[in-house]
Amino acid sequence: MTTNFLLIITDQHRADHLGCYGNPIVQTPHIDSLARRGWRSNRFYVANPACMPNRATLMTGRMPSVHRVRSNGIPLSQDATTFVELLAAAGYHTASSGKIHLQPMLGDGPILKKSTEGAIPPPPTLKDVWHGPDPRDYDQERINRWQDNPDHDLKLPYYGFQEVHLTMSHADGAHGHYGRWREARHPGADKLVGPQNALPQESIRALQAWRTAVPEALYSTSYIKEQALGFLERHQAGGGGQPFFLHCSFNDPHHPFTPPGRYWDMYDPAKMPLPAAFEASRGVPPPPLAHLIAERDEGRADRDSWMLQAVNERDVREAIALTYGSITMIDDAVGEILATLERLGLADNTVVVFTSDHGDYMGDHQLMFKGPIHYDGLIRVPFIWADPQGTRRNVACDALAGTVDIGATILARAGLAPSHGMQGRSLLPLVEERATSVRQGIVVEEDNQRVFLGFDRPVRMRTLVTDRWRLTVYRGVAWGLLYDLHNDPLEMSNLWDDPRHAADQACLMFQLVQEMEDLADDSPLPIARA
Repeated sequence: MTTNFLLIITDQHRADHLGCYGNPIVQTPHIDSLARRGWRSNRFYVANPACMPNRATLMTGRMPSVHRVRSNGIPLSQDATTFVELLAAAGYHTASSGKIHLQPMLGDGPILKKSTEGAIPPPPTLKDVWHGPDPRDYDQERINRWQDNPDHDLKLPYYGFQEVHLTMSHADGAHGHYGRWREARHPGADKLVGPQNALPQESIRALQAWRTAVPEALYSTSYIKEQALGFLERHQAGGGGQPFFLHCSFNDPHHPFTPPGRYWDMYDPAKMPLPAAFEASRGVPPPPLAHLIAERDEGRADRDSWMLQAVNERDVREAIALTYGSITMIDDAVGEILATLERLGLADNTVVVFTSDHGDYMGDHQLMFKGPIHYDGLIRVPFIWADPQGTRRNVACDALAGTVDIGATILARAGLAPSHGMQGRSLLPLVEERATSVRQGIVVEEDNQRVFLGFDRPVRMRTLVTDRWRLTVYRGVAWGLLYDLHNDPLEMSNLWDDPRHAADQACLMFQLVQEMEDLADDSPLPIARA
C-alpha cells in the first residue's frame, strides 16, 4: 500500500514553544498527541534562519549556498528539482494549503547596488543572474500582483505542487488566494485589516501587535485549515486510490502579532515567565548583541523594524502571550485536520510530519525576532515524525538533524530515490533505531544583504553545531562565538578568547571546514575526460 504524507509547517516557531518539548504553559494538546504517537527530534536545526532560504532547502534538500537562495528576496530557480516534483512524478497528487514563500512576497528593490566603478556596464540584454525566459515568472507570489489584478494566479505546477491554495505575508493582512476567499466570505473585509481598524486592546502594548477586527473564521489559519480539509474530502470522494502529499503551511506564529478572537487574550502576559536565557550575556557580550542593546538603551532602536532588536521585559512577556495564542489556534486547526484523517479512514496510511520554518529569539538575550547571532531559540525548531506503520511511540531523540533532511526522509519512506545533488540524509535510521546518529555536525548558513549591527559589510556567517559545541564565524572580523552547550546550554559565556579552549576552537574550525567541503555541490556529474 502506498503511503500518503501530510507535512505541517508553522512559521517563526521555537522548539520549546510546544508542550511536547516540555513547555508547561502553552496549550497544544493535538500536536502533543501527535508527538506521543511518533518520533521527535530534540536537536533539529534550520539550514538558514530566514524564511526563503530555509524553505528552499526544505523543498530541494540542498543548502542555501548551493540552491542559491542565500537570503530573503531571491527566488528559487524554477530549474531546481524539489522532492515534491519527485513525488508527483511517482504518481502522487501534490497540494499546498498556505504559505509557500519560494518567491518574494513584497515589491521592494534590492538593498545592495552593483557598482561598475566607472566602467562601461554590460548591455541590458545580458543578465548577471538568469531568472528564466519570463522574469514575471518570479513575481508569482508578489502581493501587489494579487491585490492589483483579480485574474493573477500561479502557473501550475508550482515547484511540484499540482494544486495550491496560497497565503502570503503575515498578521491579519495576509493575501493570495486567501485574500480573495476572505473578501468572498465578507465583502469589504479589507476594512477589518490592520492597526487602523483594530479593536480596543486595553492593557497590551506589545511590540508590533494589534487586536485585529478580523474574526477567527476569516483569519488565515482558518482558511489554511479549511483548504486542507477540503483537499482531504475531495481525495476521499474521488476514491482515494492515488497517494497524496499535502503541504499545510501556517503563516503564524509571526510578528506583527494579531491572534484573532479568543486567542488574543487566551494567555495573560503577567503570567508569562521570562525565558531562561533572558540575561544578555556573562562577561562582554558579543559585538552584535552589544550594538543592539546600546541602540535600545540610547533610544535609537526602530521598534517598527522587522529586523532583530533588543527589547524590555514587558515586550517579551506580551509577545510570548500573543505567540502562544497563535500557536494554540494552529493546534486547534491541526486537531481538526488529524480528526478528519481519522474520520475518512486515512490516518492508518498517512505519515504526518510537523516542523517550523525557523525560530525567534522571543526574549533570549533580550532580543526579539530573527537575525545573525544564531542563539539556540532561533536556529533550533520542532520536528515530529508520526508514522502509523512505525513501531516506536513517544520517542525523543538527541541526534543532530535538520531541515535539509526532510525531503530525503520523505522520499526514503515513499521508496523513492533522491535526485542527484540532494544533500540531506534520511532520518529513518534514527526513527527505526537502526543508527544513533546520521551526522557529527550540522552547518547553519546565513548571508544577509544588510550592512548593520556594527559590521562594515553585509553580514555573512557560518555556524557549526555539534553534540557539545556551537561555533559561529563571521566574515571580515577577527572574533567569533564559541559556546559549550553541555556546561552552558543558555549560551551565556562566549569562550572564543578563552585560552583554555584554544584547542577546542581549532578542532571545531577544522570540522567546520570539513563540513562545508562535504556540502559543496556534487551535481552535475562531470564526464571522465574533457
